[in-house]
Amino acid sequence: MKHRGARILALARQAERDRRRCERDDWSASDPEQRYLREGAGQAIWLYVEGRTGGRFVQFSAAEYDALETAMNDWLACYARATGVDLDASFTLRTAAELLLETRNIHDVAALLIKNDDWSSARA
Repeated sequence: MKHRGARILALARQAERDRRRCERDDWSASDPEQRYLREGAGQAIWLYVEGRTGGRFVQFSAAEYDALETAMNDWLACYARATGVDLDASFTLRTAAELLLETRNIHDVAALLIKNDDWSSARA
């Protein structure tokens, strides 16, 4: 996982830009699933999964983990907003990673987390 720190920083910066845009009432992504899930939250979650299952265990620093988790939550909140759900996303990266490994589909992960917030919090 060479250049992990740079990749995490790039994801965190993009998530922040996307969050600022999606919080504006006059802006919405043309394809929220693509932008916020596949290009956003899914990338953050997958980077974490690769670090945990990619053959060589990676110890994420607290700052790296927090940046990935915050980015993932920003994108999930933007996706929820784009689909008409008001959500203050505060999911754990680990829970999302477990769901991604179970479902193998970022859309399903988002649906499970967003539509069943109580269930996902219980698994954390």
